[in-house]
Amino acid sequence: MEMAAAARNGHGGAAEWRVTVPEGASVTVEKNEAGGRAARAWAWLVSCVLAFRDNVLRSAERVWKIGADDPRRAVHGVKVGLALALVSVFYYTRPLYNGVGGNAAMWAVMTVVVVLEYTVGGCVYKGFNRAAATASAGVLALGVHWVASKSGDTFEPFIRSGSVFVLAAAATFSRFIPTVKARFDYGVTIFILTYSLVTVSGYRVDALLAMAQQRVATVSIGIAICLAVSVLVRPVWAGQELHAATARNMDKLAGAVEACVDAYFSSSPSTRDSLEGYKCVLNSKASEDAQANLARWEPAHGRFGFRHPYAQYTHVGAAMRRCAYCVEALLAACARASSADDDQNQAHQPPVHAATKRHLAGACARVAAQCARVLREAAGSVKTMTAASRSADLAVAEMHGAVLEMRALPSKLTVMAAEDELMMDAAQLFTVTTLLVEVAARVEGVVDAVDTLATLAGFQSADDEKPGDDDPTANNKVQPVAGPDSELPQEDRIMKALDQQA
Repeated sequence: MEMAAAARNGHGGAAEWRVTVPEGASVTVEKNEAGGRAARAWAWLVSCVLAFRDNVLRSAERVWKIGADDPRRAVHGVKVGLALALVSVFYYTRPLYNGVGGNAAMWAVMTVVVVLEYTVGGCVYKGFNRAAATASAGVLALGVHWVASKSGDTFEPFIRSGSVFVLAAAATFSRFIPTVKARFDYGVTIFILTYSLVTVSGYRVDALLAMAQQRVATVSIGIAICLAVSVLVRPVWAGQELHAATARNMDKLAGAVEACVDAYFSSSPSTRDSLEGYKCVLNSKASEDAQANLARWEPAHGRFGFRHPYAQYTHVGAAMRRCAYCVEALLAACARASSADDDQNQAHQPPVHAATKRHLAGACARVAAQCARVLREAAGSVKTMTAASRSADLAVAEMHGAVLEMRALPSKLTVMAAEDELMMDAAQLFTVTTLLVEVAARVEGVVDAVDTLATLAGFQSADDEKPGDDDPTANNKVQPVAGPDSELPQEDRIMKALDQQA
């Protein structure tokens, strides 16, 4: 088929296409420029609509995932709506509306909006601070109003403005005090706001006492509704959140130690979540401090008493972060050593320290496995709120034994490497072993912090809760004793991988 273009004769005629078909006939197709622009505009509009639909679907999928991951977030939204619906009754019911002072009922709505938090601790913290700040600021403003009203019309504005300046400056400065910042920062802000409003408005308002009483009453009503909804409707306790996060981070840290050594010596692909589990521990300080501060305000619930040692959880988290920093250094050392091995493999040269690596593989795998086991025992102790059991003490003893065994290897291998002139290549392996020893030492620090938590919180003994104590046939059962042989499958896997690499 042959195609040719020609211009139509005439004044500014539109372009036309002439198509020749095999039979010799020709067909002339006129190109309509206006129609082409309309088609392009329609295509652009359709593409915009489809892109908007895709964005809406992706946003809906993300929102659904957020709610599915933790349904309590959706419940919290329902709780806020319920609290606002309850407090709005004071506007819709005439006796209640008149009883709280008419327009003053709006303060109850504002209180619900700013006080109701996700956790019970956060709600109690804000409710107590708002109530205390409103009451103290109201009483102090009434006292200043009485003094200013007795001083005459000339000095009254100066007394009011001076008191606002002095108290606002002092209260703002107090927010820089660490204790006040941690526990009463919100209350100081409400104090400044309430005192300034009451003091300044008292210059033009005659019934200042009635206004202060209405303000305190409506704020109290809003706080009571917030506390009732937060505690009675699917409560979320900050103490339980902190407790669960501590145990979860220990499990992730244990998986990171094990995956790091396993990936280096066996060259087996490990999941990214396992290798980077330590990052959750490193990034948890802010959330731990916030949850520990809010948990102090919560009433007794479940196994968490009034004076539960929430501050000790921050010490456990600090011990885990010290261990996580060492795990991060270990991962970097393993990555450098693996990169050197890959470079030698690409150059078709076997790694010259393969023999040294083979000698250290079993000992390093045992140390990593025992460190992970100790961390998981500590995580189980926190999760079940039980003191360290005999199995946990045995795991710590076996970790010490594995570390002593690994410490004896570098001195022997140094002589071997010196004879083979491989000291530079063996140095990377010795760095890995040294960091593993340091990880084990910091794991022991985590265990000590958990033991302190168990003592302060009064955890029950795990050995006393075993069901076998009540079962007379349990004594006839042979209980497996954990030992070095229990980690043989991982060592066999690593040794097999080294054989394949050789």
